[in-house]
Amino acid sequence: MKPGSRSLRLGLVTLALIWSGSSLSFAQMPTEQVKETVGRVVMILRDPTFTTENKRAQRREMLRQAILPRFDFSDMAKRSLGNHWKNQQERQGEFVAAFTDFVENTYVGKVESFKDEKVVFVRERVDQDLAEVDTKIIPGKGEPFSINYMLHLVGSEWKVYDVVIENISLVNNYRSQFNRILTTASFDELLRKLREKGSRVGS
Repeated sequence: MKPGSRSLRLGLVTLALIWSGSSLSFAQMPTEQVKETVGRVVMILRDPTFTTENKRAQRREMLRQAILPRFDFSDMAKRSLGNHWKNQQERQGEFVAAFTDFVENTYVGKVESFKDEKVVFVRERVDQDLAEVDTKIIPGKGEPFSINYMLHLVGSEWKVYDVVIENISLVNNYRSQFNRILTTASFDELLRKLREKGSRVGS
């Protein structure tokens, strides 16, 4: 075998190994990134420093900083508004802001109520730049329930664009609610309701 041919073949083998390793790592990334976020949340919730009432605001802010970077609120807002999204081109940013504030406060508020829950990672599915990470929440009391995260790849980060709780999609649920509102009310009214609810759950 000629030296040049041998070098080329070794180079191709090395490249194949690199791609093989990258694919394995890539397939593991969604669960690893969700685990990292969940781990930070659990640490905050279990930290005795933040159990007193006067530390509630600080704990909520820490939870917000841990959770929110994992979400793609712009994409979630677009999916939740459905067919109405394209009709509001000049006000899409306004809607994303109101929607983000509402979901942030709602989700963080729900997480705050967790106490002795255990999170079990059940399954991961990856299809190119889309993924699903299925988890089971096992509470100290009561029945276990599923929370599945739908994610897509944004740069090097897997971002959540929908959360499915016990087979109920948050995005589909919001889309149905928004559609019902917009069949009888204006877009301004929808924004008003979102802001009102976001402010209420965040207080």
